[in-house]
Amino acid sequence: MNKYRILVKGIVQKGNKYLTVEKWYDDNIIEPYQWEFIDGEAEFGESPDAAVVRIIQEQTGLIAEVARVLYTWTFMIGSECNLGLAYLCLTEQDEEDVILSEELNDAKWIEAIDFEKYIHNQRMLDDLEKADLF
Repeated sequence: MNKYRILVKGIVQKGNKYLTVEKWYDDNIIEPYQWEFIDGEAEFGESPDAAVVRIIQEQTGLIAEVARVLYTWTFMIGSECNLGLAYLCLTEQDEEDVILSEELNDAKWIEAIDFEKYIHNQRMLDDLEKADLF
């Protein structure tokens, strides 16, 4: 039996800034907290577009709308195929409107030129460059 998971990443933009969030990953690595964009998994039967909007609201309290898909990715874990879609999402809410879920440690609004200072996943940076975000 084939098994698929749909993962979504929400790159939330307001004006010329993008929301990055700090997540805890593992005490056994040099930097247990890492900066990322909002991400999560679509629920069974949920569209990826609806999933990314829901996850952004659950993790940050922000209301956002999908602007466009920026890039996709896939990977296998055993016999499970994981399909990811990264979305550019827009919000009109202000920085002080961010209310982080318990799984997030901090949040920063940064300009695209500063992505490399916070995001250390080179593949993601390459994808963001191809998507014309910086």
